[in-house]
Amino acid sequence: MVSCQGFLEKRPEDFLSPANYYETETHLNTALNGVYSTLTKGGLYANHMLGRMGLDADEGYNLYNSDLNTVSDYNVVTTDSKILAYWVALYEGINNANVLLANIDRPIMDENKREQIRGETLFLRAYYYLMLVSRFGDVPLILNPAPSASPEHVQIPRTPAHEVYEQILQDMEASSHLVPDIVEIGHGGRVSKSAVWGIMARVCLYMAGEPINDVTKYEQARNWAEKVITSGYHKLNASFSQVFINYAQDLYDIQESIWEVEFWGNGSGLYPSNAGMVGRNNGIGNTQDESIGYAVGVLRGTRWLFELYGSGDTRRDWTMAPFRYVGNPGVQTNWASSAIYNRYCGKWRRIHELVSPRLAARTPQNYPLLRYSDVLLMYAEADNYVNNGPSALAYEYINQVRRRGYGKPIDSSDPDFDTSVDLADLDQDGFLKELQNERSRELAFECLRKSDLVRWGIFIKRMKEVMDDAMNTASTTQAKTYYTNASERDVIWPIPSYELGINKKLVPTPGW
Repeated sequence: MVSCQGFLEKRPEDFLSPANYYETETHLNTALNGVYSTLTKGGLYANHMLGRMGLDADEGYNLYNSDLNTVSDYNVVTTDSKILAYWVALYEGINNANVLLANIDRPIMDENKREQIRGETLFLRAYYYLMLVSRFGDVPLILNPAPSASPEHVQIPRTPAHEVYEQILQDMEASSHLVPDIVEIGHGGRVSKSAVWGIMARVCLYMAGEPINDVTKYEQARNWAEKVITSGYHKLNASFSQVFINYAQDLYDIQESIWEVEFWGNGSGLYPSNAGMVGRNNGIGNTQDESIGYAVGVLRGTRWLFELYGSGDTRRDWTMAPFRYVGNPGVQTNWASSAIYNRYCGKWRRIHELVSPRLAARTPQNYPLLRYSDVLLMYAEADNYVNNGPSALAYEYINQVRRRGYGKPIDSSDPDFDTSVDLADLDQDGFLKELQNERSRELAFECLRKSDLVRWGIFIKRMKEVMDDAMNTASTTQAKTYYTNASERDVIWPIPSYELGINKKLVPTPGW
């Protein structure tokens, strides 16, 4: 495979060879940082995933001419460069994790620190497999470093998806006993027990839905989400917009933001690769006024998402910015009321960055991988299934998210508490529908929607419904093309043809 071959064919002076490394605690920590750095690759959260791979599904579409006729507008081919970069980045991260785990017992060091490193590495490897199996289906499951780059050692068949998922759960559960509580870490940039439990709830929901359909996992999803909730470490930030301003300003709020990808700097200086493109790709378009911060603005919202928000929901105009910047200096200019499909994603606004100057190529903004509101909604969804309808706790957790969205007090202990936006008196199907919509209101543009629609079995249905609206009301050709192109086979991506050429034991994805 590309990842193993590229890693193992380099000379010892080009990489950290096990023969001359992994001798000290410092070596292990450096190797662990290398495993974390996978998240910041351009093929993942530093660039391509930020509105350029169709992951926002019915919430938003790509309006960027450089991305035409690619996965960005569902014109997918097996040679797509973004899909290949995604695959390669994740298998490189998995290989780095495997090498670290194979050598983790070599140094003489404090055993508690060693076990924490083991736990973080196990979790990251499992998370990378989650990113693969949820997007490609059956994928090669590699748990040990290849002994060499010889052809026989890179011929690895696809492993059934349900087996990959079970390995993910096994590794994550082992990790949960080894990593510290989030309050010991003090920030969301490292793996904590809360992060592990929350992501395990996500894994279980993916397994409970299509295509695995293991409905026993709903109860497990509820149990893992419950552990996060009852830990006592988390609560919703009173301000929805402040959650994202914090990401722009490197401010940690571990009560709300449980796990995030860390970026730093503006792309200049000694460590230019530590910065990302959050807010540049998926921000409010601005190509003239450098003081505001350059943004391509590739990600635009849909009328369906816009109309999903109720009157008074503060999340709407933050998630789908009602304005764009015009001229230099940039002037906030509101879109016409009919120009819904032109609205930019507004969650990551460069104007709030503190790093100066705000350079065009890179940004310091962090990106959320798990927020507490997601955990509350996952609990509510799983509970609704397990109990054949929502319990009092399911209502309480979804209503906490809704109250915050409307700018109302979250907790009943607040003297101004009211329940005017609360949901009540729904049956199981009605609650699920509201839950599905609430996930979009709260989590739009956070790379979760396509996977949600797939597991609910409604991906194509939703894409066609938005297509019908876009054909009638969208002013941009790209919106119409994006939704028209989506077809049954786009539920998952094809194995890259380059990988099929290297690994003869791989078989093409059905339909591709």
